[in-house]
Amino acid sequence: MGNKKTSKSELTLQFHAKEMLSDYVTAVTWSPDGKTLAVCSAAGEVMLGKVGAINELSLQPLQTPTGKSIDCLSFSSGGQFLAAGGQDGKVQIWRADSGELIANLDNQRVWVDKLAWSPNSNQLAFSIGRCVQVWNADDDVVEVTLNFDSSSVLDLAWHPVVKYLAVSGYQGVKVWNGEDWDEDPHVLSVPSATGAIAWSPQGEYLACGNMDNTLIVNEWGSSQPWVMQGFPGKVRELAWSDKTNSLGAPLLAASSSQGISVWERDADESVGWEGWALEVHENVVNAIAFQPTTFLLASAAADGQVCLWYEAEQLLQILEGADGGFSCLAWHPEGSFLAAGGSGGELLVWARSMRGKGFSRMR
Repeated sequence: MGNKKTSKSELTLQFHAKEMLSDYVTAVTWSPDGKTLAVCSAAGEVMLGKVGAINELSLQPLQTPTGKSIDCLSFSSGGQFLAAGGQDGKVQIWRADSGELIANLDNQRVWVDKLAWSPNSNQLAFSIGRCVQVWNADDDVVEVTLNFDSSSVLDLAWHPVVKYLAVSGYQGVKVWNGEDWDEDPHVLSVPSATGAIAWSPQGEYLACGNMDNTLIVNEWGSSQPWVMQGFPGKVRELAWSDKTNSLGAPLLAASSSQGISVWERDADESVGWEGWALEVHENVVNAIAFQPTTFLLASAAADGQVCLWYEAEQLLQILEGADGGFSCLAWHPEGSFLAAGGSGGELLVWARSMRGKGFSRMR
């Protein structure tokens, strides 16, 4: 896998800082430049954090507890805006540098649990029931409402390169062309419902985690998807590596119940994708993510463990600090920090070990 392996000592993490929110941490994310950490909770808090020297993590509230959960957070691609959505049906957008609230889109009685900024423009897509709306920050206008039709929207994902927006739910995925929203969407059908979806970093593959315990990988432009079966439950979380193997393909990790499987594109077309299992967690895996530029995989679970998997194969390290379980995690864009949220309101940050090349230095 890959060309040059990073040594294990360079990849271990050490405790950096811990803060507490007042309830279950629902999401955590880093700004694209890595200078700011955003975190939100089931109490409705939205906080911005700066990571300083060891044991330094200063949090500033954008929103104090409201009693209604905030469930999703996303920085715009340039890092200028932070959007949050949740239980009260509002989508709020702040200027990330000043903390000024610049928009408050109210969709009464509809829980907003999915939102994402386009990687190429200041367009924000968010779910409202059976629809997805796209708000344009440059014009301060909702430019389109896309009707998924067959069910509530379960996930959404922008293509990383071209202006496509994938939306999943009952009976599969619809992919709209953002150059012409009126064009009929491209439909990827599944016999059940598709929950999690994720484009590979270059956009050549779209992975779909399904309610019928299958994982489907579509190669964009091909009519024959690969179907992986035998999962213990629905496929809940997906993560692609941005590093590629000798074939130029990224790795795909998928979690189902307390298990994780990793999939690698095989040179043999008849094999397609070859998978292996990572089994240590004793409760549901709530989040998985590859460290940027490596095959190091982090997994956070309700058993109170964050596991680091060397080359996405071998258990390297177990991180703890949320006794009631971990709910979410996010790597710093340079891979130098890992942040994770806990069900008791814990926010933990670990840093690249000093035993390696220094946690701030990246190849």
